[in-house]
Amino acid sequence: QVQLVESGGGLVQAGGSLRLSCVASARAYDTTLRLAWFRQTPGKEREFIGAVHWTGDNTYYSNSVRGRFTISKDNAKSTMYLQMSSLRPEDTAVYSCAARYAYTWSTRSDDYSYWGQGTQVTVSS
Repeated sequence: QVQLVESGGGLVQAGGSLRLSCVASARAYDTTLRLAWFRQTPGKEREFIGAVHWTGDNTYYSNSVRGRFTISKDNAKSTMYLQMSSLRPEDTAVYSCAARYAYTWSTRSDDYSYWGQGTQVTVSS
């Protein structure tokens, strides 16, 4: 079981940057663990942003954020990050991290068993 806690959300102006953190109670040898970032706005389904392999260096991104958002991790701190730049008002959402044990990537929220509580990001125009 993995517990996830996000932080770092807030209000930022369009064009600005923000970094979100997700602390995971993961073990260093969880070789099949994959962590992901999703976002959700009211009335819409969760949108996959990207994912990272917990014990490797591989990442996988949605085309909608590729080039603007970067996922990284610090295993020593058990933390995954989402660096967001060139933010737009349409990036406003609740951002959540999620985890699954699997050998493959997935963009489907239903495939993730563990979720954080989410953190609000608001981008003003």
